[in-house]
Amino acid sequence: MTLTGNYLFAQPCDFIMGAVAMDALPAPDYPEIAFAGRSNVGKSSLINALTARRGLAKASSEPGRTQQINFFLLAEKLMLVDLPGYGYAKAARTEVKRWTHLVKDYLAGRPNLRRVLLLIDSRHGLKEVDTGIMELLDEAAVSYQIVLTKADKIKPKELEAVVESVRAAFKKHPAAHPEIIATSAHDRNGIEMLRNELAKLTVR
Repeated sequence: MTLTGNYLFAQPCDFIMGAVAMDALPAPDYPEIAFAGRSNVGKSSLINALTARRGLAKASSEPGRTQQINFFLLAEKLMLVDLPGYGYAKAARTEVKRWTHLVKDYLAGRPNLRRVLLLIDSRHGLKEVDTGIMELLDEAAVSYQIVLTKADKIKPKELEAVVESVRAAFKKHPAAHPEIIATSAHDRNGIEMLRNELAKLTVR
């Protein structure tokens, strides 16, 4: 039986580990949901809002500083995976290349990855770097869903226009989930809807 989203996300959620190499990933024992997006898109804030735990996922004060894949086990049913942000990093070029390869290898080769949540800042919409990740996921046949963040930062009419623009763009991408969810970690809009969507993926 599928759990309700609010019930599932009220259960214990713990940081398991951070990995900097594919051979250091935890065993693929649980369905995984990965959170991907540009640096500073609000991945940590969204994870904390979903789990109602303010400091579970740590947001860096400098975009692009998270250089490992972080794993959080929810209710011993679902693994939440916080991927390093892409598109900007205040780090050496060799380090950027290393963790970019790590993320790509994870997305293309993780057998228990049920869905990628591709986070897009509502204020900016899709960027070229986002479509590159979408193409990678299409090629790897990994299901992904667009989640708009920071929806409270723009007016409803503007948000509606962003949703329509993104919907038009992903018609060309076969692995994209058809439903777009607009969220705000600040006022919690869309959080319950996303919880319910993710709860469906706990069924093995």
